[in-house]
Amino acid sequence: MQQSRAELVASLEQLAKDIRLDVVKALYQTGGYHLGPSFSIVETLLALYYYKMRVDPQNPKWADRDVLILSKGHGSAGLYSVLARKGYFPREELWTMKTFGSRLQGHPDMLRTPGVELTTGSLGNGLSAGQGYALAARMDDRPTRVYVIIGDGEADEGLIWEASMSIPKFKLDNLCCILDYNKFQSSGASTGCIMPTLSPIADKWRAFGWNVLEARGHDIGCLMDALDEAEKYEGKPTFIIADTVKGKGLSFTEGDNRWHIGTLTEAEYHQALRELGAEAAQ
Repeated sequence: MQQSRAELVASLEQLAKDIRLDVVKALYQTGGYHLGPSFSIVETLLALYYYKMRVDPQNPKWADRDVLILSKGHGSAGLYSVLARKGYFPREELWTMKTFGSRLQGHPDMLRTPGVELTTGSLGNGLSAGQGYALAARMDDRPTRVYVIIGDGEADEGLIWEASMSIPKFKLDNLCCILDYNKFQSSGASTGCIMPTLSPIADKWRAFGWNVLEARGHDIGCLMDALDEAEKYEGKPTFIIADTVKGKGLSFTEGDNRWHIGTLTEAEYHQALRELGAEAAQ
């Protein structure tokens, strides 16, 4: 029996906790990791992979698949957990993250990891590559839709703005860029301190010819609505501002930029397990 929308949202809300639990366990077992940037995109990844995107984990290179590019590659731990739970590779591999010889490196590697569409880590490259994917799909008359997740700190990069001007020129309505707007980057508050001229974000992207939507970035139903809305516009790409909280999901990491990258102490690890509903590592 097919799930109702409300049932799907409820199941994904629970899965969001499980994804964060995977990240916590992997971080604790393998050392320091980008917990904050991974936690802020969990609901976005779930809305994409479990609701919107057409993918086949048994055939990762299926020609008509939809494409997700995680341009902010330092959020890879969340992506790896979602890919594992979708069946791209065994979940046990998560505990090898960042270790020598693992397919799951600190930043996504398209040559190693099934389901990873683009090697990212050097910030700013994903949106331009997404344009290439979207153009190729249109030229080949394929139904592929392309989704690119960027960070607000990453939006400091000039290449992001070159792509933001170029993509509307080609009327790529099969491309959707999602901004993980968690208000922080590695060195401080993004729009509030490091690059205040990024604001007003929505107005700038509209000026370049994008259809701009805003969504509560940890509300899966709201994200689903925004992704549905993005498909209605012809001749224009869509930019979704997902209003998120860095480190979302744990009381001691939410909104704390010290967790851009960090190492859990034993006490913090067990507190995280309790808050996410697991008393001990599984």
